[in-house]
Amino acid sequence: MGLQGVTKKPHALLIPFPSQGHINPFLKLAKLLHNKGFHITFVNTEFNHRRLVKSRGPNALNGFPDFHFEAIPDGLPPTNTDSTQSIPALCDSTRNNSFIPFCHLISKLNHSHDAPPVTCIFSDGVMSFTIKASQQFGLPNILFWTHSAGSFMSFKECKNLMQRGLTPLKDASYLINGHLDTVIDSIPGMKDITLRDLPGIYRTTDPNDILLDFVAEQIEATSKASAVILPTFDALEHDVLEALSTMFPKLYTIGPLELLLDQTSESKLDSIRCNLWKEESECLKWLDSQQPNSVLYVNFGSVIVMTHHQLVELARGLSNSKKKFLWVIRPDLVEGEASILPPETVEETKDRGLLVGWCPQEQVLKHPAVAGFLTHCGWNSTLESIANGVPLICWPFFNDQILNCRNICREWAFGIFYTF
Repeated sequence: MGLQGVTKKPHALLIPFPSQGHINPFLKLAKLLHNKGFHITFVNTEFNHRRLVKSRGPNALNGFPDFHFEAIPDGLPPTNTDSTQSIPALCDSTRNNSFIPFCHLISKLNHSHDAPPVTCIFSDGVMSFTIKASQQFGLPNILFWTHSAGSFMSFKECKNLMQRGLTPLKDASYLINGHLDTVIDSIPGMKDITLRDLPGIYRTTDPNDILLDFVAEQIEATSKASAVILPTFDALEHDVLEALSTMFPKLYTIGPLELLLDQTSESKLDSIRCNLWKEESECLKWLDSQQPNSVLYVNFGSVIVMTHHQLVELARGLSNSKKKFLWVIRPDLVEGEASILPPETVEETKDRGLLVGWCPQEQVLKHPAVAGFLTHCGWNSTLESIANGVPLICWPFFNDQILNCRNICREWAFGIFYTF
């Protein structure tokens, strides 16, 4: 049945960068827009579409008549691996290969009898090829940067840092010769910041680093967007938001999306999830059996890869703590090896520790048994912890996690830095 004679809804096309940490906030935004009366089309890559079907079953992406999923290629060689693709490779491939498939998708949707024409695009801030597409089709394009305001500002400064010769580093000796302690006093709204505090992309020694070039390109394109939205709030990042507002007059904060979703009553969308690994929700039953504020939750997100030595040392630390813990160990958490713990550690902690491959994190952080969170300081995890009042032990690995950790421990004071 077509839509003739029916009042047409506004149709929002949402396209996140194809990694779990970007997909999650985009799906929340999509549900909020749907709750406000939008027809939703959510765009994954074909690679992630296959992973979602594998993790959630063949009907995972059926959606509803007014909330459906589409997929476009990412331009990378086909693979059946069940892990996050190389981030630099994804960045380079999406910016070079996604524009034409994305335009074809818009044309297809505009000629569909089962959906109203696309009326706006909500695009990831690092998928700026969509701006050219929106101009071609005469559509507003709202860029959603899924980072903190501080991280967004630090990316905004990428070209300035390069022009000042602060990055890329001249050679590896600059990692240990004090160069990283250089105070960067030129970043608006950010005081007492050093190069060490900034996202890890600035520690590269490669003069042709893909990510540096990519970030500078994406930021430049951001000024052409119809609007920019950030998942943060004024009370948390007032100074840097005030500075950003002079650079991007149509910049809006939308706070922790989790709290906004909690205020909606649209329960039919609860079944729509986009977890690239199969959730082991049995962990919630295990938490039900624990005392309030007795469990340390440990999770390093969807992209972090650690060494086997780091895994073993962390396991020993958890064992020696004598505390109860819930630890998410993805199958691809350890680079090039299986994520296998020492048998003696498994045996020693079997009565007070639970190991799972993936879990419903928001439900875990809401659980009264959880007393703290050992985290990589990804922005989603940080916001979810703030929303649920869970203090953090911070172990950042790269990119914006480093700046998030600095702010969590020094500016906002709801976490401590874990030194390995």
